[in-house]
Amino acid sequence: MKKKLVAMLVLAMTGTMFLSACGSDGGGKTSDGKAKIRFASWDEAEDVDAQQAAVDKFNEAHDDIEVTLEAYGGEFDTKIAAGMGSNDMPDVMYMWNYPAYAQGLEPLDSYIEKEGEDYKSNFYDTLWNYNSYDGSTYGIPIGFTTHALFYNKDIFAEAGIDEPDNDWTWDDVIEASKTITEKCEGKKGFSFQMKPDPYDYEMYLWSNGTAYVDADGGLDGNLNSDKAKEVFQMFQDMEKDGYAAATEKSGTDEFRAGSTGMYVYGSWSINTLKEDGVNFGVVNIPSFGGQDSISILSSSGISMSKNSKNKEAAWEFIKFWTSEEMNKERIGMELPVLYSVVESEGIMEQPEYAPFYTMLEQSSDYTPASFIYDGWSELSESLSLSFERVFNPSAMENVSDVLDEAAQQ
Repeated sequence: MKKKLVAMLVLAMTGTMFLSACGSDGGGKTSDGKAKIRFASWDEAEDVDAQQAAVDKFNEAHDDIEVTLEAYGGEFDTKIAAGMGSNDMPDVMYMWNYPAYAQGLEPLDSYIEKEGEDYKSNFYDTLWNYNSYDGSTYGIPIGFTTHALFYNKDIFAEAGIDEPDNDWTWDDVIEASKTITEKCEGKKGFSFQMKPDPYDYEMYLWSNGTAYVDADGGLDGNLNSDKAKEVFQMFQDMEKDGYAAATEKSGTDEFRAGSTGMYVYGSWSINTLKEDGVNFGVVNIPSFGGQDSISILSSSGISMSKNSKNKEAAWEFIKFWTSEEMNKERIGMELPVLYSVVESEGIMEQPEYAPFYTMLEQSSDYTPASFIYDGWSELSESLSLSFERVFNPSAMENVSDVLDEAAQQ
């Protein structure tokens, strides 16, 4: 699954070529008359092996369609953007950044409608928000993660304090962090990213009743609102006071090493923590006390090229790739997106996974700034530098000044 929204190629330099093209070369027929479907994935290594096995399974069951897997790996965005520019798009592809790629994708609402209400309603509602853009659905959900609070049970026992629960507030985190830092030699209570990904970090502003931008994309009065400043000030104060650490990466390394008691992250680290034998628990993201906490989603979908020559065959493959069978096969690599699979596999009875679904339900009414603000890639880079000025221990600049400056872009 694509884990982060990152700065990417701007389609403006390829858009003219794409819009003037008259038809995709990514389709047609095989030598024996089958509909030919090119499927582009961003995965690598053993994940690609598993995907190839699934593609082979689909091909064996269809004598009229032949799917070819194209594993782009780390070059996914570059190759998709180039394919749009040269009119050589795959028929079907993994997708995440719909604002950037929507002009090259087939709207899927009519296909979904033909499948009936039960088809769409089996997916968690919030996921449709992240697979749509400008009023149209461009992707069918494949996997996702929200974020949650991870905590080390052994460290909490060493500090002699109660473990977190789903009702915790950030005041509870602060108090527990102070106790851990004081009572557990060489350990900090909490860790967070020194240079947080702006896409992820917006969830903290949402949880405190604000956002980076308003519905029209305006920064001033939002990014630098009093409630936004409260969020940044809280994290900076935790660091200044010595009971939280700002880390270079996600915080997983410190948590695995047992040097921090808590951190907030997605479900990606669960398997690694289990393999390491870390005695950990997971609960909802703490709230600020006035409303439920909100999480950002990292969501993967599967999309169809607008110019595919074999759209019905492409849709047949998309339905297979998003089926209950495939949802079950991907458990362990990503969280299931279908209500029926979550129920049949007892996912909500597994305490390490349940909070991610609670956060999913609580986060249904929020739209990331990346879907609203024109030029998000450039803004994201700028915000990342601003956030580092606030949290880098060698800087620790005034929160209000930095956010006021950042809001004038």
